[in-house]
Amino acid sequence: MKIQSLIEKLEQKQDYFLELEEKLADPSILQEPFLFQKFSREHAHLSRYSQKTKGYLKIYHLFQDTQELLAEENDPEIREVAKEEIQLLEEQLEEQKREMTLLLLPALPHEGRNLFIEIRAGTGGEEAALFASLLGRMYLRFAERNELRTEMIHTNSTGLGGYKEMIFSIHGKNVYSLFHQEAGIHRVQRIPVTESGGRIHTSAATVAVLPEREENEIEIDEKDLQIDVFRASGAGGQHVNKTESAIRLTHSPSGIVVSCQDERSQHKNKARAMNVLRSRLADLREKETHAEESGLKREQIKSGDRSERIRTYNFPQGRVTDHRIGYTAYNLEALMDGEMDELLEKLIQSENELRLREID
Repeated sequence: MKIQSLIEKLEQKQDYFLELEEKLADPSILQEPFLFQKFSREHAHLSRYSQKTKGYLKIYHLFQDTQELLAEENDPEIREVAKEEIQLLEEQLEEQKREMTLLLLPALPHEGRNLFIEIRAGTGGEEAALFASLLGRMYLRFAERNELRTEMIHTNSTGLGGYKEMIFSIHGKNVYSLFHQEAGIHRVQRIPVTESGGRIHTSAATVAVLPEREENEIEIDEKDLQIDVFRASGAGGQHVNKTESAIRLTHSPSGIVVSCQDERSQHKNKARAMNVLRSRLADLREKETHAEESGLKREQIKSGDRSERIRTYNFPQGRVTDHRIGYTAYNLEALMDGEMDELLEKLIQSENELRLREID
């Protein structure tokens, strides 16, 4: 992209940022929660780059002023200084050009939202459940390292410490940008604890990433819900086997079932389960829309892009491979302890490269 075209687009972004500030300062916008949330997310996205944009535009305008000075000035000494200044400014503009082009990328569709991560054991029986547990720990450790807030929503454990299903939320800055590419099939290769012969087995777990939705985005008719109350299971004190606090919601039109057990508050469990249900319904509707636009059959909707194997974790070799970007590293132990920074950064870089091609 040429500098002049880049500058025009950056100025448009900066103008829109200022326009958003005016809209958010308008008291009437508070009467429209959906628009307020939309504008707030857009403002938060653009505010991350506002200072860099201002700095780059300042360099460009100084470059222009110095060029005008050179064209009008006759003094040899001043002209020489102006030429040196122009060369320096031009180098700065070129050095920062790629970074500034990245700022033109629009926000991701759900950027700024908190999210739910759902992990389910796939093929591999008990070993798949143990691997699902390890994946959950990996994400939770990463969140802890980066001071992101997490809340466990639901678990369905097995006898050996694995999980058939684990659902939790993650709250914090840029969580959707960080995690949205984790959705898909994760494959593990290792010797299971249940294997006496020492043979390497291949198992899998699926990860779903669902952006959190507001109540006014997805309407759920209570008449479409079947609500079951049952006793929570797992660690949590004596009340676990005495209090029917866990909630199971069944949404009749879609067939979606959501369970939640905070182990203490039935009201809180229902609120959390409703949040998950809204996110799943929105995800399903988006897939239906995408399927219609792509001419896909309805039967393909449920699997979506999650049917793709995205990553392999090879324990005997200490290797992790992300098949989408050709990334391989031999830091599996550290990765499983939540040190995901390098991998996530590579995924974001690859995604940005693809998105940049669309705006060039």
